Amino acid sequence: MRNFLMKVALVHYWLVTMRGGERVLEELCQIYPDADIYTHVVDPLALSPALASRRIFTSFIASLPFAKKLYRHYLPLMPFALEQLDLRGYDLVISSESGPAKGVITNPETLHICYCHSPMRYLWNMYQEYRLEAGPITRAMMLPFFHYLRQWDYISASRVDHFVANSRTVAGRIGKFYRRDASVVHPPVDTERFVPAGERGDFYLFCGQLVGYKRADHAIEACNRIGRPLVVIGTGPEAARLRRMAGPTITMMGPQPVNVLRDYYARCRALLFPAEEDFGIVPVEAMASGRPVIAYGHGGIRDTVIDGITGVLYPEQTVDSLMSAIKRFENLEDSFLPVVLADHAGRFSRAAFRQSFGRLVEQKYTDHVVRLAAESAPF
Repeated sequence: MRNFLMKVALVHYWLVTMRGGERVLEELCQIYPDADIYTHVVDPLALSPALASRRIFTSFIASLPFAKKLYRHYLPLMPFALEQLDLRGYDLVISSESGPAKGVITNPETLHICYCHSPMRYLWNMYQEYRLEAGPITRAMMLPFFHYLRQWDYISASRVDHFVANSRTVAGRIGKFYRRDASVVHPPVDTERFVPAGERGDFYLFCGQLVGYKRADHAIEACNRIGRPLVVIGTGPEAARLRRMAGPTITMMGPQPVNVLRDYYARCRALLFPAEEDFGIVPVEAMASGRPVIAYGHGGIRDTVIDGITGVLYPEQTVDSLMSAIKRFENLEDSFLPVVLADHAGRFSRAAFRQSFGRLVEQKYTDHVVRLAAESAPF
């Protein structure tokens, strides 16, 4: 595909942090270096230099009071805001979706591809969890607003020409909630930052945000019961509760810089990953460091961890199931080879993403141009 002949727009839900979705956007900028970015709200101080240097346009949400902090409170207005964005003149629009992004209106001649991290979780697969965790006033407001947003979200899926999911699990959700097929291109992981190094220690590792669905409590309780050393790296609203339940073999380290994280990845016996994630970047980073993963075998982890080769998967999201998996791992521990693990992780590198996604878009754009030509041909 001759990118320099195309005018490309990238649509992202909001740009106020640098997390997985924003890392994908960085790679899209690498593929399409002249693309414009559209989003609801942007905090330039929170962005990487690669994104901060780009031409970024915002919806009217950015002009609302305290939008950089309270952007989620404006969620009911975002469908209307997206539809006001003027994307005329673009040949290719790529929306980056796990919040409202795909609902833009494009010309008939424009190809719209949506890279979907997940259909909005708070509307679909995790709606009941979000509802139960909300306060009474928020819960009462959610009922009518989320009903409206769910209808809009389903309808706006028809505006997308082709969906690309970040895992087979997300492709399944797209099929379930939107009734659309999706290709799968795994998101980019900066695997080159993590390499096998140092001698293996005697501890297990949990790394991630300390929120309920990450199930750090399962990792802590399992290691409490079987007396295994566990290092926990991360912070979040669950931190105080988890510190109270941590026994003498548990070390709570809080958030750590990447150089410390690299060291602990490379020296742990294995990473414990009890969450169900859409994809899961942390397990890939651990494997790039030459260390296996013990994980709950549902969600995106099934795309990254091969049971018995790069880690151990367990069937039930319970402490008992995790304990059994740890014991099974210890019987197999010497069979997990760092060079094999690191090589496997390379399949999910940034370069692999750029190659796979770029090739897919090139094919879809070629098909699109052929279709347009056929439609405009004289009888």
